Amino acid sequence: MAVAKTKGYQFEPARGYLGRGPRKDTYRYMIINDQVEEVREIVVHEFTMGDVEDPDLYAAEPLWKWQQSELGAWIMKNAVETPSWYRIPDQLQYGYRFQIRAKLSGARLTEYLLRHK
Repeated sequence: MAVAKTKGYQFEPARGYLGRGPRKDTYRYMIINDQVEEVREIVVHEFTMGDVEDPDLYAAEPLWKWQQSELGAWIMKNAVETPSWYRIPDQLQYGYRFQIRAKLSGARLTEYLLRHK
């Protein structure tokens, strides 16, 4: 997890899962279907939000809309573990940046990168 350091203070991004949390630890190389696969965590969606009183509450709607979209449903189905969201303080715009990160492997990672990047 990235830690941003500003004037001696450390900020760790808040984190949550889109569904149930992971049941197992993921590593760079994992055995999936009796084969060793490389697993990579990538940012699949990102949006910014202004300085609001409860950013997690305001972020719920865009997170839900993304999860119900075609890309979100595909990621939820094909990710190695449940995708997670991160709330990162944005010091330049005095707000928050939200990221959804997913761990993909093998052919699914290649398919995502070819279609959506």
